[in-house]
Amino acid sequence: MDFMKEYEKWLASPALSDAERAELESIRNDPKEIESRFFAPLEFGTAGLRGIMAVGLHNMNIHVIRWATQGFAQVICAEGEEGKRRGVAICMDCRNHSMEFARAAAEVCAANGIHVRIFESLRPTPELSFAVREYRCQAGINVTASHNPKEYNGYKVYWEDGAQLPPRHADEVARKMRELDVFASVKTMDYDQAVSQGKITLLGAETDERFLSNVMEQVNDKAVVEQMADTFKMVYTPFHGTGYQLIPEALKRLGMKHVICVPEQMVIDGNFPTVASPNPENPEGFYLAVDLAKQVGSDLIIGTDPDSDRVGTMVRGKDGEYHTITGNQMGVLLLDYIINAKKANGTMPENPAFIKTIVTTNMGREIAERNGVHVEETFTGFKFMAEKLAEYKRDGSYNYILAYEESYGYMMGDYVRDKDAVTASMMIAEMAAYYFSKGMTLADALEGLYEKYGWFMEKTLNLVMPGLDGLEKMKALMASLRAKPPREIGGSSVLGMRDYQNGTVSVAELGVVGKTHISGSNVLYFELEDGTAFIVRPSGTEPKIKVYILTQGADKAECEARVAKYTSYAEELSK
Repeated sequence: MDFMKEYEKWLASPALSDAERAELESIRNDPKEIESRFFAPLEFGTAGLRGIMAVGLHNMNIHVIRWATQGFAQVICAEGEEGKRRGVAICMDCRNHSMEFARAAAEVCAANGIHVRIFESLRPTPELSFAVREYRCQAGINVTASHNPKEYNGYKVYWEDGAQLPPRHADEVARKMRELDVFASVKTMDYDQAVSQGKITLLGAETDERFLSNVMEQVNDKAVVEQMADTFKMVYTPFHGTGYQLIPEALKRLGMKHVICVPEQMVIDGNFPTVASPNPENPEGFYLAVDLAKQVGSDLIIGTDPDSDRVGTMVRGKDGEYHTITGNQMGVLLLDYIINAKKANGTMPENPAFIKTIVTTNMGREIAERNGVHVEETFTGFKFMAEKLAEYKRDGSYNYILAYEESYGYMMGDYVRDKDAVTASMMIAEMAAYYFSKGMTLADALEGLYEKYGWFMEKTLNLVMPGLDGLEKMKALMASLRAKPPREIGGSSVLGMRDYQNGTVSVAELGVVGKTHISGSNVLYFELEDGTAFIVRPSGTEPKIKVYILTQGADKAECEARVAKYTSYAEELSK
């Protein structure tokens, strides 16, 4: 693509506002900046779009939103009049321009004859997934960049099952976009006019209530919460995002009396003024919550990201300080708790199943199998878990009780098909109250699980490869690992490699010896002689290679030593 030609095209377009045109004029003498904005379109994938907000073809802005929505609208229209009647649900988070982008998407859909249900204000991602299912919509759109820094925004798209768009539909949207002009091909209409004509319907408190009613059905032991309610304290922060309303309400309905919210972070603000990054995976973002927890004597801290699909947790240790519970650790805590709670109250379904990704701790497998729960592995992404749930529904084989990823995402119940921090926050609070009734913290409970099931440890590394050449570096690294698989990693022999892209299983010296149970994803899985899994995959949403280290050992010290040596090896890969 001739980026200067595209730049001039945008400058000349009457679709641009004066402010947008001035922004482009300000970079006229900066060819590198022009190239970065116009060298190629922002790529539409299974996660939709995600990028830095700016005027340009490779950025998030209202014109790219309209263009993508026109492509998506044509995919919806291909489902016929019934698909258009069922329509689309639209939601947005707290980010700058999210409401503007969501309304622009609604205007395009309405202009294409697609009925729109749009939330009147920001809502959590899981509620969007719920709305698609609850109102039997054909599709859904969520304007959010999840946990990314403030400069970013995103455009997630969903299909009729409430899960993010499957690859075949995402490919079709991308194909449609290539056929469409970013300006001339887009249909749009006035938002207020569409509302008055009934083409756009607003969603609000009624949908909130329906969603919360389903959330509360996941409660296992309300009695223990009520028993501990007078003495158990917890701190909550939404990191300026969408969890500010529904999560405190869910905790209140659970029976929690002492939910202390971080006041500075209850303020909705897309600039996230109190944190460098609103990501609950980063413990440094919890500093205000930790200060507050120390003041009030809280036993638990919960934080959710701006769109409330991820939840992070900190607990007070024996040293009086607050320590992070990782996504993998919280997953095994929830799995063990749910299994035992359902057994105790007689609600365990027949043929129960637990769903994890191939990069999630193997400790979950150990817990599930010891308790007679079937284990399913999928690729990273809740859309793949949703596909598995659909399969269970069709053949009646299993009933899932929990699905989770290592990246702080958890899913329970049958009303959502995406990460759900609202339900997870409530369940974590219930579980913490249960252990509190026994004089234990979640840290104590985790220690008990290690003693029972063995020591496991995990680490995820992000090898960031930014810039125009970042994508090429990522491709080159994956190609190199495939062409010449390492014989050893961190001093440990490689026993075998699973290439999930072509679905092959290879063994050292023997070559290909079998097939993986799933295929079609750019993931390399190396099995080491000490039982460690060393996994490499490019991120689907950011310019980085993700490396996962999953290990186990005789004790904590052995696990830590293994993680350290494999971390050193991983860090060398990016050099």
